[in-house]
Amino acid sequence: MSEAAVMPRGNAVAAEVSGMVRTDGRNRRAAETRRKIIEAAKAMIEETSEAPTVVGVARRADVSVRSVFQHFGDVESLFVTVLDAVRDDLVVPPPTPSTKPLDVRIESVVASLAQIFDRIVPLRVASGQFVGHPALMERSMTSRQELRAATFEVFAPEFAQLSEQAREQLADAIGSALSLDAWIVLRRRDGLSVERAKSVWNLTLTALLAHELGTAKA
Repeated sequence: MSEAAVMPRGNAVAAEVSGMVRTDGRNRRAAETRRKIIEAAKAMIEETSEAPTVVGVARRADVSVRSVFQHFGDVESLFVTVLDAVRDDLVVPPPTPSTKPLDVRIESVVASLAQIFDRIVPLRVASGQFVGHPALMERSMTSRQELRAATFEVFAPEFAQLSEQAREQLADAIGSALSLDAWIVLRRRDGLSVERAKSVWNLTLTALLAHELGTAKA
């Protein structure tokens, strides 16, 4: 007869509960370690605009290098997780109703993009170290598609006046002119303040819409 069979029922329950408590404790510690690693990597990227090393992250998070590798197989996986964490933290304002005056919609779109892009510039710059990474390419494509869809929604009255070809061309132009990479050029290369960069984009978006609408009416 096994030991389990002769163990009093109360002792068996106590042993089971004790095991569950230990497991739950390990899970909480593992989750806390993972959180510390992600927060450390996020802070380092924001400070340097570079992908941190595993050793650097471990030191910043006050965990072992082994712990980092236990949670993330490589620095690329950690970077993608940090990117997703930042995206989840972003507060994206709802699109401005297309019934609002055009100048109000333009200012609103530019302000929303500036708020979002300024937050993720360090991540975008750091991601240059992982060019061609499938997960990063997928997320980049998703972001561009979301921006394009929002453009059609906010400027629906203006797009309605254009031919299908002109609509696609205008959406392409807006997506290129008001891209994250374009924002990086204004903020990092040209050294413009947020307000000056927003002014540039207000003029750019106004000119693009005016040009296409003027061409449609000609």
